[in-house]
Amino acid sequence: MADKTFIVKIKRQQRSDEAVRWEEYELRYRPHMNVIICLRDIAEKPFTRSGSESTPVSYEANCLEEICGACAMIVNGKPRQACTALVDDLEKPIRLEPLTKFPLIRDLQVDRSSMFENLKRTKCWIPIDGTYDLGPGPRMSPETQEVGYALSQCITCGNCLEICPKVNENSHFVGAAIVSQVRLFNMHPTGKMHAGPRLEALMGPGGIEDCDNAQNCVKVCPKGIPLTESLAAVNGQVLVHAVKSFFRGS
Repeated sequence: MADKTFIVKIKRQQRSDEAVRWEEYELRYRPHMNVIICLRDIAEKPFTRSGSESTPVSYEANCLEEICGACAMIVNGKPRQACTALVDDLEKPIRLEPLTKFPLIRDLQVDRSSMFENLKRTKCWIPIDGTYDLGPGPRMSPETQEVGYALSQCITCGNCLEICPKVNENSHFVGAAIVSQVRLFNMHPTGKMHAGPRLEALMGPGGIEDCDNAQNCVKVCPKGIPLTESLAAVNGQVLVHAVKSFFRGS
């Protein structure tokens, strides 16, 4: 019996200024395959469906467990993690494209450093003086821990930015992932002391006011983070902070 096969179509570019080309690959089906296995198969035998020799496809992947966020790409028109995109569940032919809201490096690989720059801009960390023993950290209620745990699962994949209509060449919106991290650090007992600068960072260009509440982000988050709740919560925090700042300055 002949091996069962399927087709994978991949959008390829050596550089962002190079013309786009689509390549088709015919791969041998095995049970439990995901998109990463498809790309590995292509790397082993980089020949297109027509028999032309090509090159291995450039992409990013690391944990293969939907934890690192590195393998985010557009699969059949939807931003998602390639490691959990199972061939059995995907419409054929499978179409792979890079995320469009980040600078292209090559093929399916993009530069998502803007997300990390925005985390720095919004001061998403807890400042700790490590020059002496601070003793045990402040206690958090189980209710706060439960909310914070869900927010802490963000893997910075960029899917929420990819699907957001306000993240485009005409906007500097930081995106739902960054706003949700501001909420996480502002609810931390120590992080609350530095909530002001985080909220002020979101009051400027690209901040919370740029969100149009499309609510697409929560639909594509691979970790099921309540991003719309974070957007609403931080929007309220920013409003209260702005009012307090106004009266302090008057």
